[in-house]
Amino acid sequence: MRTLKLTLILIIASLTMSLTAQSVKVNTMKSKLTWVGKKVTGEHTGTIMLKSGEIILNGKEIAGGTFVFDMKTIKVTDLEGDMKKQLEGHLESDDFFSVANHPKAKFVIKGVEKIKGNEYKIKGNLTIKGITKPVIFKSMVKVKGKMVMVKGSAIVDRTKYDIKYGSGSFFKGLGDKVINDEFALSFEIVTE
Repeated sequence: MRTLKLTLILIIASLTMSLTAQSVKVNTMKSKLTWVGKKVTGEHTGTIMLKSGEIILNGKEIAGGTFVFDMKTIKVTDLEGDMKKQLEGHLESDDFFSVANHPKAKFVIKGVEKIKGNEYKIKGNLTIKGITKPVIFKSMVKVKGKMVMVKGSAIVDRTKYDIKYGSGSFFKGLGDKVINDEFALSFEIVTE
């Protein structure tokens, strides 16, 4: 009897959430993703465009979401001319993101934990080069009706996604050509 009551409570809670949850499309033109990759001799910065996205709202709380990034749009913002084109081409190559074989990256929200006020910890799965790993983002979230703005950042270990080029963890004797295993992602996601 106790098990039956618990099962009914869980079913009712699930139905209530599914009835109140709503999907809101992300504005891909107003949203942005920036990255910073560091090496011994400096750093490079850039952007990647969002291809599509949706945020699932349960009232004024984020309950889920999926974001797809167009890896063909990877840009370098700290260089110009031939150096910029050369680095962008290298980032698209098999040494880094293998864009020809993996034109999309994806982040799927698996859990949202309120820290305080508008601060949240967003847990999810990040897929790069067909490899999916868990990632946690610290975020600021504002919800007003269907208008949602999420700002946040995370540190990602590129070697977990089989991006080992220039990694001192895998190759010895690189000297000042070592590229940090971790890179920083910052994002601002807004709905329409």
